[in-house]
Amino acid sequence: MKKLFLTLIALVAVVGMKAQQIAVVQSDGSTTVHSLLVDAIEAANAGSVIYLPGGSFPIADEVKITKPITIMGIGHKWKSDNAEEYGYTTVTGNLFFQAGSSGSAVMGIYLTGNLYIGHDGDKVDNILVRWNNINELHVRNNTCEGTVVNQNYIRNITYFNGARGEFTNNIAHSINDLDNGTIAYNVFCHNHYVSYNGNCAIHICDQCAINHNILISGGHTGASCTAIGNMTWGDWGDDPINASAAENWNNIFENPAGVTPNSSYHFKGEYKQYEHQCGIYAGDGFSDTALPPIPYIVAKSIPQQTDSEGKLNIKVRVRASE
Repeated sequence: MKKLFLTLIALVAVVGMKAQQIAVVQSDGSTTVHSLLVDAIEAANAGSVIYLPGGSFPIADEVKITKPITIMGIGHKWKSDNAEEYGYTTVTGNLFFQAGSSGSAVMGIYLTGNLYIGHDGDKVDNILVRWNNINELHVRNNTCEGTVVNQNYIRNITYFNGARGEFTNNIAHSINDLDNGTIAYNVFCHNHYVSYNGNCAIHICDQCAINHNILISGGHTGASCTAIGNMTWGDWGDDPINASAAENWNNIFENPAGVTPNSSYHFKGEYKQYEHQCGIYAGDGFSDTALPPIPYIVAKSIPQQTDSEGKLNIKVRVRASE
């Protein structure tokens, strides 16, 4: 582990000095560097990790992922000593995981479009989606299993189409048609005026454990589910937390502004007691920084000329996220 960590520090130091360079660490430990995301995906072997620095990386819909890879950015809302230079990682377009890509992961990016799993009816299992800000998530095949969606901002509807999976600790619009899965410790910011789901943040999800969520608007439709310890406007499920006495969500949370990093779903005042009972900070918790587990440069000094011995004394300060 120590050797891998040091290798990543060296890798980030080199890549950070070359703007827009994408590093692919192959499963055998070798590294290649690319300018385009499509080239990095093509070059990556099964089990490789694609490291995206700060910047914007376009991808066309014709590009499909057909092998197990990890795509890892530096975060979608990172602010640091030199954020104006490194910013955050944006992928412009959609990501498609198709046959052969089981076991892949996406972490630490802002995706302007949607993320599709099993797009053409392929069975794609065990996909990890964590610490991202994405538009919509679609699991397209109801035989897909093991999809884990954790600690993301999902700006519009998440569709599972009858597939199994885990949806935990997300700030999300709404979720549709998850079967035999877990929906826990989320904040659902669903606005029923802009959704076909009527007034339901959790729509036709069957045989699921729906526990300890916060539902800003609406409830649940589905069959044979358990619902324990959820907070909403009124009583719903077993051991509910009825928020109606507060009269306004602004009286409960610091800044309930929807699916945006500008929101804060930390509880206020007399409601602080619920912080570790329901919502994103309960259960396994939620990272406010949304930083993936990768070292990143926070400061560097590169002289314009060598010293008297002909050496260029480069200093790089690297910090590792938790």
